[in-house]
Amino acid sequence: MNPQTLLEQFLGSNAAQSAGNAVSGARDKLAGSGMTGVAGGLAAGGLLGVLIGNKKMRKKVGKVAGGVVGYGGAAALGALAYRAYQNWQTGQQAAPSPAAQTAQPAPVTASLPPDSAFLPANAPASDGRPFELALVLAMIAAANADGHIDAEEQKRIFERVSAAELDAEDKGFIFDALSKPPSLQDISTLANGPEQSAEIYLASRLSIDPDHPMERAYLEALAARLALPADLIAHLEAQVAAAEG
Repeated sequence: MNPQTLLEQFLGSNAAQSAGNAVSGARDKLAGSGMTGVAGGLAAGGLLGVLIGNKKMRKKVGKVAGGVVGYGGAAALGALAYRAYQNWQTGQQAAPSPAAQTAQPAPVTASLPPDSAFLPANAPASDGRPFELALVLAMIAAANADGHIDAEEQKRIFERVSAAELDAEDKGFIFDALSKPPSLQDISTLANGPEQSAEIYLASRLSIDPDHPMERAYLEALAARLALPADLIAHLEAQVAAAEG
């Protein structure tokens, strides 16, 4: 199994084109590993886009990669989580002021050192497997929160997974997760530290329409099980909103 390729195919594969050559260091490390392309790749047919089945959500998710300057793929999740975590620790205001809400949001930037715990490739999940797999499972579980994936929808998703450029083991991993989506409890135990907890929340948030009561309840329960403070959640939500801008 290749976790980097799996995550790339799941999120979208138009990596190098969307990210460019503006950032070195940590981003170069991820680009070399094949983990590129996050939400911006949804327009090119990432499996997450098929899984969500919601045009509004696909459009929102697609904005995230472009709003995080110099990052793509899982690195974008890490950059958003890192920025939110920093702001939370320094006690900055999470929500923009009313005046700022009427202005064009500034691009989200973050400087991630190569050894940062916010880069998924740098540490395994709590089950010992690559953290990239935990992010995939988190998105699958969240996308199932409203019960919209019926038998027909599942068949369509399976067809897309079958056509993806993945080996048999990678496809088997996704098929198993789709056939029996992990529970909220399963997902909440995968985090190995607060940094991974924040990224699991963000990955789940990208797969959910927060206007739907069932999905909002799922996010709230996940945050509680991950032991994420309410003010940190507010910062995470603010970063997603700024990146969607």
